[in-house]
Amino acid sequence: MNDTLRGFLSDALDLVPDLGALWLLVALAPLLLVAVMLLGAGRWPVQPGHRVVHRTSMVAASLSSIGVAGVALHRPVVELSWIPSLGVWFTLRPDGLSVPLLLLTAVVGVVATSLHLYPTHVRREVGPELEGTDPTSPIPVVRGADVPGLATYHACLLLVLLGALLAFLAGDALLFFIGFELVLVPMWVLVARYGDPNSDRDGAALRFLLVTVLGSSLVLLGLLAVATATGSTDLAVWAEQGGSAMGRGTQLVVAALLLTGLALKVPVFPLHTWLPWVHATAPTAGSVLLAAVLLKLGTYGIVRLVLPVVPEGFAVWSPLLAGLAVTGIVWAGLVCLVERDLKRLIAWSSVAHLGFVVLALATGTQAGLQAALFGNVAHGLISALLFVVVGGLKHRWGSADLAVARASLREATPFLGFALVVGMAASLGLPGLAGFWGEIGALLAAWSPAADRPEGWFRAFTVVAAVGAALAAAYAVRVLREVWSGDRVEPRVPDAALTERSALRILGVLVLVLGLLPGTLLALTAPFVQGVLTR
Repeated sequence: MNDTLRGFLSDALDLVPDLGALWLLVALAPLLLVAVMLLGAGRWPVQPGHRVVHRTSMVAASLSSIGVAGVALHRPVVELSWIPSLGVWFTLRPDGLSVPLLLLTAVVGVVATSLHLYPTHVRREVGPELEGTDPTSPIPVVRGADVPGLATYHACLLLVLLGALLAFLAGDALLFFIGFELVLVPMWVLVARYGDPNSDRDGAALRFLLVTVLGSSLVLLGLLAVATATGSTDLAVWAEQGGSAMGRGTQLVVAALLLTGLALKVPVFPLHTWLPWVHATAPTAGSVLLAAVLLKLGTYGIVRLVLPVVPEGFAVWSPLLAGLAVTGIVWAGLVCLVERDLKRLIAWSSVAHLGFVVLALATGTQAGLQAALFGNVAHGLISALLFVVVGGLKHRWGSADLAVARASLREATPFLGFALVVGMAASLGLPGLAGFWGEIGALLAAWSPAADRPEGWFRAFTVVAAVGAALAAAYAVRVLREVWSGDRVEPRVPDAALTERSALRILGVLVLVLGLLPGTLLALTAPFVQGVLTR
């Protein structure tokens, strides 16, 4: 055992009595251990059944959520010397920015692992009972089945959660990048192997991988440039220096690299084209994790790596970033008015909602940053709720084509119908639900941007974004008119299963709580926002 590893293990053992470190261990270890165990399940003499795999995955996600709750309460900081020769530390440091996203990831992780992998997602691999099935005809809801590779499927879900938690907890740039990258391969497997076999899932998975790897490469270049200039990879040191170690030109280049790479992850117009295709192909749990967790790594990166680290460069690029954001808001809204695939439509709506988050960040004000962080979490809950509903409907219908006559959800599946109404109402920014505060906050902040932003341009952006908000109301009404309303009762399909009901109740309650009590979340993020803007 070399000296570096011996020192790392010695420091880790010293932390064992620390309750905070134990919370971190509970948050991360079950995901890693169960994922590794499930990846090796194919070599076991007796293959585990679907119930064992499903419940084991749920237990791991539930234990992790308990650990995350403990981390949110205690805010432990762990610092272990990792690569002494490079001055790199294994640092986990939750704060007011990361805690809301950690809690969001924990909730969404429990929801995603609780959902069954419908056999239609692996139709080509399962037996003859589904061979030759008309892809547009309703099929029974299968609550659990021994489909090929189910253990690998759940292992990929857990690895995505592990990578996201690691990135949100990281206090070191290199550790953040490792978590940032850890989510890519398992998400690619979820799309390529377990995506909708009636679509080009190999093409969708390849596009996802190529786009995200390109974004990661640009982010890595930016991180290396900052590390070279500051002589450290500690994110707290970067924030404290606030770009003082770099000249204006260097800040402009670094900000451009980081913003472009992270904009691919968000995604920001016109770098968004991969998202609807991937969402339409991914299994339901994959879409839930992609919308609610993975996209948040992009916006989180902007707040953590760009805004406090290269503030002068970010201020210069902010008008362009805001302009692209509002263009995406309107563009996505117009597409949603004509999109026929319901799952793809929800994906396009994500482009619009995240446009409000990016617009709020670009304002450079405390109100804008608060609105962005609130909108980030709100979109995670709302998009997860909608994808649970739409994924279940796609399975029941056999497709998500809005042009096909369906039984109205109001008559045939009242529980799923009510959940869809709540999700669309929150998505259009109805007061009293979570989506309202992020969007109205972004508009108010854009109307009064920071002093170093061009006020005229930002006020024009506010007007354009308001038009996008009106489009959101229009396409929400379109969806509800075509899917929820009406008197048609055939072909009748089953309502939500137990796991779907539980997931939708959790998400629906949180959407309502954040809408009625926004101060709960704003109080968590306020210290971080004040600290960043003060520096």
